[in-house]
Amino acid sequence: MILDNYGIPSFPSFDKMAGVFAYESSQVDWCEDNYKNSENVVEYFNTMSSFIFFVISPIMLYLLHPYAKERNLAVHLVWIMMVFVGIFSVYFHMTLSFMGQMLDELSILWVLALCYSLWFPRKHFPSFIKDRKSFCHMVVIITVISTLSSFVKPTANAYALNCFTIHILYFLFVELRNCTDERVLRLAWASVGLWVLAISCWISDRFGCSFWQKLDFCYLHGIWHILIVVATAYASTLVAYLDARLEIPYSLPDLQYWPRNKWSIGLPYIALKGTTKTRKRC
Repeated sequence: MILDNYGIPSFPSFDKMAGVFAYESSQVDWCEDNYKNSENVVEYFNTMSSFIFFVISPIMLYLLHPYAKERNLAVHLVWIMMVFVGIFSVYFHMTLSFMGQMLDELSILWVLALCYSLWFPRKHFPSFIKDRKSFCHMVVIITVISTLSSFVKPTANAYALNCFTIHILYFLFVELRNCTDERVLRLAWASVGLWVLAISCWISDRFGCSFWQKLDFCYLHGIWHILIVVATAYASTLVAYLDARLEIPYSLPDLQYWPRNKWSIGLPYIALKGTTKTRKRC
């Protein structure tokens, strides 16, 4: 709450509140030339590349439905939320508004929180956490605090989100260090490789812009969008498969690829080859 000169509570003016929606009100500006292809779209290629979210998300919702039906229908929320990430990414890059930036980054934060809640292994829960319900409550509290603190220094949000990704990679390393299944390891290496390519594009666009401008190739952040969506599809399927082996082993989960499993390339998903016995789970 803001106090005026007389110590009386006052509220931000309409103009100040509207300012967060204004074009280019964000402090973040990516390498792509602004308004190059449209008078109404600030970063045209970054905006168009965000539509990849609307292509991959429905496919993953469909492919993972048998697993979600057996394990937990909340699994669908991951890819429903990814649709919202896409919407907010389009809005952000179209306007470069402060509100667009916050919606874009906070939607990613809540996707990560959802993934932690669903798939973080029970054996790695803190000692004071006894079940997944309590763990979910802890994750929600931390995410709410993180959401509020993200307004303190918005320019640091993207770096904080990438730190979560590093923790996920560490967790995958711990889980897979004794794994001998070549199909699982291949998916793990593909997930890591896609993430490395994606983060390389993100960093290069952020810190090497002058170099790419000389080459007249300022589209790395847009390429990041494409790579990170595919990397998310790979990594989330891998984590879900590891979870399925622990939580629903009777369903005999198997890694497969769409559109053709024989290719071992495409979008990975979990096929259940055993007898399923759908029941309510936390």
